[in-house]
Amino acid sequence: TIVAFGSLLFSNIRPVIDFGWMMAIGITVAFLLTFVVLPAGLMFFKPLEVRPRRDFTHKLTRSLAILVARFGSSILLFFLVIIALSVIGLTKLTVENRFIDHFKQDTEIYRGMEMIDRELGGTTPLEVILDADRDFYASLEEEQEPDPFDNVFDGEAEGEAGLSGTSYWYNSYNLLTLDTVHDYLDGLSETGKTLSLATTMTLLQQLNENKPLDNFMLAVIYKKLPSSVKQNLFDPYLAQDGNQVRLSIRLYESDPTLQRNELLQKIRRHLVEHMGFSDDQVHLTGMVVLYNNMLQSLFRSQIQTLGVVFLAIMLMFMILFRSLKLAVIAIIPNLVAAGMVLGLMGWLRIPLDIMTITIAAITIGIAVDDTIHYIHRFVTEIHKDNDYLATVKRCHVSVGRAMYYTSIIVIVGFSILTLSSFMPTIYFGLLTGFAMVVAMIANLTLLAVLLVIFTPGGKPLPVDVVTQQAS
Repeated sequence: TIVAFGSLLFSNIRPVIDFGWMMAIGITVAFLLTFVVLPAGLMFFKPLEVRPRRDFTHKLTRSLAILVARFGSSILLFFLVIIALSVIGLTKLTVENRFIDHFKQDTEIYRGMEMIDRELGGTTPLEVILDADRDFYASLEEEQEPDPFDNVFDGEAEGEAGLSGTSYWYNSYNLLTLDTVHDYLDGLSETGKTLSLATTMTLLQQLNENKPLDNFMLAVIYKKLPSSVKQNLFDPYLAQDGNQVRLSIRLYESDPTLQRNELLQKIRRHLVEHMGFSDDQVHLTGMVVLYNNMLQSLFRSQIQTLGVVFLAIMLMFMILFRSLKLAVIAIIPNLVAAGMVLGLMGWLRIPLDIMTITIAAITIGIAVDDTIHYIHRFVTEIHKDNDYLATVKRCHVSVGRAMYYTSIIVIVGFSILTLSSFMPTIYFGLLTGFAMVVAMIANLTLLAVLLVIFTPGGKPLPVDVVTQQAS
């Protein structure tokens, strides 16, 4: 279990790494307490006489043992179907999710973000930065022509008055291009309020009686505007040398069709392919890009953590059981449980997030306990009479009951998370509980069938022979 949680350290996401550390340390402490404090405390109690009794758990585990004995082939077929459906579901997994969906609709945060979207033109900031054309710098160095506006204002610094003559963006021609980009971004269904130098130019043109501004007027305006006004109208959107512009956009977080990664790719594709910008001219940044990059890294982190945990546990199984066959048999139920919960997320369109990405590792880490207990008991019991089906029944009514109670306690513990108002926490509790149910059933059915068919101490038995023996 510690190894499974330790696999989260190979994630690239800091909260997931911290979660792995905390759980690994917590389980280590629990391990020490169980073997030190618990036995010491038990020494103060007198031994109690334990009377065997028949209860619901006994009947349940015994029924599963009979099911394994009589319907081994059906159980294998059932889990094969489950595996196939899980694989299909895995192909439907996505990481696209809206931050607003992390909260219930009746929460203050959800209503606040919805109101900001509706009333104030969007929530999540996105910035599009456009550089000057690479050829512009080369031509600027070659020409070295004097600015015709340098002497317009006596006694004042050179260059600033003639910004429209030395700037790539701050001139009447490229401002029209910027205005086209602004209109495109503002017209997207996912975007709300869009601000840029084009917004400033629209304001200045209105003050100029809606007459177009030529380069001379642009230079005069930039030179004569007070610095306080310039800080609000120019500095947020135009670099000091005029060769880089920034368009500030806010996205509607409450838009149900919002697909961040697809939107970012569409914006870049339009600017490069349809508007003629080179790829190195266009830069996308802001919270939208950071959040999208985090989401896209979830797939890579999921693969890394699962790969590490399966390799590590397979190695530990081989050391523990000293048998490659038993190690493979032991890992299969855990693969089924992890794959099924991820496949279910794909079918239900539940996206991966920082919390749900840990479910597979947690499932394997906790469910592997039951696998080890069952196989250890099975190997011990089989040497009594070498009767595989009788061994399954003995294991089910002994260690199977312990597996049942352990799993139920874990499931109930995770189900408490459903009381949260944070949706990822609710999904985490529900899906982890579901995975533990699957793992418990797989260990008490599929694992037992595999142990009977692929006999650890002899040759594999055909499924039909197992069924005939049971009957």
